Amino acid sequence: MSPHAADPALRASADDEPMYELIELLFFAYRDFVGDADRLLEAYGFGRAHHRVLYFVTRRPGLTIAELLEILRITKQSLNRVLRELVDKNFIEARAGVLDRRRRQLYATVDGERLALRLAQVQTRRFARALGSLGDGGLPSATAFLNAMIDPDSPAPASALRAEPSRRAGGARRI
Repeated sequence: MSPHAADPALRASADDEPMYELIELLFFAYRDFVGDADRLLEAYGFGRAHHRVLYFVTRRPGLTIAELLEILRITKQSLNRVLRELVDKNFIEARAGVLDRRRRQLYATVDGERLALRLAQVQTRRFARALGSLGDGGLPSATAFLNAMIDPDSPAPASALRAEPSRRAGGARRI
């Protein structure tokens, strides 16, 4: 249950005035946040979908395709083109699973890790600038706010996405 659900003052109803200012601020913040990465991705012929796949594969070496589909909440068909391009351009490799060779596990290559780091650094600079203006309580408040925005029933909450120990085993396999 969301922490907001218990507080009647925070429950939305059909009569509530929309929070247009916050909606617009979130829209523009997101536009500029992903825009920094978009400009970098253009040089590779990649878009936001490539970024999301590369991000999660880099953060969770050995992630299976099924796990990635659950995190991104997309269809296998939507993922196939993006993943194939990342594999063909040597940013990600798919390997037979350690426990079940039929389940492919995904790993970033050296080039993939390098690009993911550059993208994270660009976005981290934007966060640092914004958080610097908020003082000491900025990071905990921003973290709490963003966590509260995530659907509590959503797969892979932020805490579950922390990088796990590497599961780098098995031979590389092209998709």
